Amino acid sequence: MAKKKVKKQRQFGLIGKNIHYSFSKKYFTDKFEHHFFDNCHYKNYDLESIREFPKLVEETKGLVGLNVTIPYKETIIPYLDKVDKKAKKIGAVNCITVSKKKKLKGYNTDYYGFKKSLKPLLKKHHTKALILGTGGASKAIAFALKKMNIEYDFVSRNPNEYEFSYEELTAEIFAEYTIIINATPVGTHPNVKDCPALDYSLFTSQHIAYDLVYNPEKTAFLKQAKAHGATIKNGYEMLVFQAEKAWEIWNK
Repeated sequence: MAKKKVKKQRQFGLIGKNIHYSFSKKYFTDKFEHHFFDNCHYKNYDLESIREFPKLVEETKGLVGLNVTIPYKETIIPYLDKVDKKAKKIGAVNCITVSKKKKLKGYNTDYYGFKKSLKPLLKKHHTKALILGTGGASKAIAFALKKMNIEYDFVSRNPNEYEFSYEELTAEIFAEYTIIINATPVGTHPNVKDCPALDYSLFTSQHIAYDLVYNPEKTAFLKQAKAHGATIKNGYEMLVFQAEKAWEIWNK
């Protein structure tokens, strides 16, 4: 009788800090169960410092792919052997492939997920966007908007000369920028009452309010924007799209 071939164990995971809430672990664990990928496993790797990363790669058996989240999307880049062209342009990585020889290549699937989830909401007048926040996620958002020919500007609590401060956002600016994207973690569970410091009465039915946060489903930012007529969307669908793109990359 022929010996049954033992499937090679494939390990995946998420690199981040304080990531017990993570979308990825549940999403991939459910996916593996549903499709009977019984040789695939997904784990959260909560790192106190990015310096712990090389040891993790070295010691983890069967490591094939990793997702990367806050606060390491930018600081992980120097640890990689190669970075995909788009991720290099963006300046942030949220997906890594690990070769048999432990060579690491970085990609960005955030921009893809965002672009795919925003597209169905767009109307002719949606030509300019404000991105709240300037971290790794906001860089991917900017890249996606550029690909869609949507002009954008950043809003920051500590703006440089090219960015808006929250205090500068007037009715005139809101009339011009009809897509407002929260790319900060403000409002994430458990701090559900928090929201970016905007004048929410400036939202209208012409606006899209998009929040990368998905837990809670309706953040304070989205609730207040909706109360003034805005079309709202949270980051859940973006996460699904970026996760599926990562799965595609890991299985090339």
